Amino acid sequence: MTAALWHHGAGQLAEMIATKQVTSAEVIESHLTRIEEVNGYLNAIVRVLADEARAAAESADAAVANGDELGALHGVPVTIKENIDVAGTPTTSGIVAFAQAIADRDAPVVERLRAAGAIPIGRTNLPDLGLRVTTESSLHGITRNPWNPDVTAGGSSGGEASALASGMSPLGLGNDVGGSLRNPAHCCGVASIKPTVGRVPSATVVGPPGMILAFQQMAVEGVMARRVADVRLGLSIVAGPHPRDPLSQPVPLMTSRHDSPLTVALLAEPPGGSTDAGIAGVIRAAADHLSNAGYDVVEAVPPSYERVLELWQRLLMAEIRQQLPLLDMVMGEDAKLFLHRAADSRPELSLGEFLADQTERFTLMAAWDAWLEEHQLILSPVWAQPAFPHSFDVQSEANGEATFELMRPILPANYLGLPAAVVPGGLSNGMPVGVQVIGGRWQELDCLDAAEVIEQGAGPLTPIDPKR
Repeated sequence: MTAALWHHGAGQLAEMIATKQVTSAEVIESHLTRIEEVNGYLNAIVRVLADEARAAAESADAAVANGDELGALHGVPVTIKENIDVAGTPTTSGIVAFAQAIADRDAPVVERLRAAGAIPIGRTNLPDLGLRVTTESSLHGITRNPWNPDVTAGGSSGGEASALASGMSPLGLGNDVGGSLRNPAHCCGVASIKPTVGRVPSATVVGPPGMILAFQQMAVEGVMARRVADVRLGLSIVAGPHPRDPLSQPVPLMTSRHDSPLTVALLAEPPGGSTDAGIAGVIRAAADHLSNAGYDVVEAVPPSYERVLELWQRLLMAEIRQQLPLLDMVMGEDAKLFLHRAADSRPELSLGEFLADQTERFTLMAAWDAWLEEHQLILSPVWAQPAFPHSFDVQSEANGEATFELMRPILPANYLGLPAAVVPGGLSNGMPVGVQVIGGRWQELDCLDAAEVIEQGAGPLTPIDPKR
């Protein structure tokens, strides 16, 4: 039994530990063995916390034996992206300059996972400062995709997705300002949730204490797993206000206030660029799963869709342009090349233009909120194209722009602060295709409910043995 424990999901493992079918020590050893088997090839986990995990498992098993009250993830291993603080380990953000940036306390999301009984077992890879959609770190190197070693695992939470897909972890933490929880879920065939801005608290003791405006408005912490049920469980644990994050909100997790059936806007081929036919086909199959389950599926495009895509780029690049002198001091060459090309190809905004964009953002948020009263969910691709080869985004200026084009479906949820779930919808040309469900503000559970219907119809894709 122990050899197969890494196949199980987080919720299943917690139940098995609580009912004494297995011990936490057995679960931890199974995952440590799996890490030893496959991580040397994938480079998904960049720091293994073996000694700490074994000690925590011993305490977890003692609590079970004593009949103590157990948390929802008691004794279950988890992995954490290396730009999220874990006390006693460096928050490297994938760059050499932060290689020894030891955090002296846990981030709020890690604190909450530990309070639920979870055991951090490893830190996962990301690109330099999380500012690419492929996981290539100047500190740790490239993370490989378990489905195909020649293509990206996605980014910036690519280490998490690769670790989950290959069975090294049942649950992980990442973050998202430009699809970073969703891009790798698409590339590696796992599930995730990008919450509403303010749903999950964020704080760090490493780096500047402040946060640029684009990140205040668009960045979130979130959960990744192989199954939607585990994503939902993880979200229920990490959500809620925290005194270290002034933007976090005390809004309860809740399903839609609308009567069933919910209306789903099908956007199989989003405006603003081309969409791979195989990916569009998987999205339409997901729409069929929802329709068969009673959802009212209609083809519809949200208001000013392409303008939203443009404004995300204007906001983020305007602020990154101001930060480039600092970024140039710490980032690797490829990461700098990608950002400089992106910034140089976009207009440099005056203060008046920047402020006008902020006014327009508020107008568009209101327009989408009103539209989502009539179409409660949006069904779309995550990326409009399959996972691309490593370093594709920096091989030419054209490739850089193609990268922004293929990732366009993820941008509205970031720019407007909306929740979005991702679930594997099937395969196209041997690679997983992520299906994205965007919902109204604070409607994460509606997104996850629909994602679970798609999961039931399409079937699970992971864990898998890495292809070499």
